[in-house]
Amino acid sequence: MQEETRVAVISMIISCEDSAGEINSLLHGCREYIIGRMGIPYREKGLNIINVVLDAPMDVVSALSGRLGRLQGVTAKAVYSKLGADKIDGKDNAK
Repeated sequence: MQEETRVAVISMIISCEDSAGEINSLLHGCREYIIGRMGIPYREKGLNIINVVLDAPMDVVSALSGRLGRLQGVTAKAVYSKLGADKIDGKDNAK
């Protein structure tokens, strides 16, 4: 039986560019779940904002968000869809 997944977004605000390699390594480790990624440099404030959209089990999203948030100069928060990805729009989209 396949574990239920949720569509989620992890948003990060990064104030330490030295963490970029560790961020990319963590994201690479979860690449099978990543739907898309958007990065926005905010040069005037010396920040970078990254949003990563995933379709993953909740424990994977939670663990990734926690690991990212423990990196130096990184704030990370996760937001989850209310329904499992296989039940969005009231349809049974299970594979």
